[in-house]
Amino acid sequence: LFGKPEVHDPYHVSLADRADLILVAPATAAIIGKIASGVADDILTCTLLASRARVIMAPAMDAHMYHHPMVQANVSRLKEIGYKFIGPVEGRLSTGKIGVGRLAPVEDIVSAVLSELESLSPEQSVPVEKKLEKQTGGKGKG
Repeated sequence: LFGKPEVHDPYHVSLADRADLILVAPATAAIIGKIASGVADDILTCTLLASRARVIMAPAMDAHMYHHPMVQANVSRLKEIGYKFIGPVEGRLSTGKIGVGRLAPVEDIVSAVLSELESLSPEQSVPVEKKLEKQTGGKGKG
């Protein structure tokens, strides 16, 4: 009762601290809106708000939703604080309709992630070996 309190690192904080980059794919209108509004009510939104890592969002939703002024305002707000966006692109949507709202091609998303990671300075990134050491207790990869 009066001893030293136990310190627990909440899971979302632990995830946030380890990330050099967070990719949200697909980034729905709901996720974009929550983050733009500072709502943290699940593991993804809590991790994003706790993190200082770079963030890439790959939106995917109905074309009318994507072009809605509220969604566009949320996208603009996130861009203002440094979030990057890849897509959406025009193509067949889940409704069968054609429009802008389709998830960008995986190859484009991977390319954007790699480009962003390559642009990190050594001070901004923890070497992969150190991350593996931390996760495995210094026992290597396995």
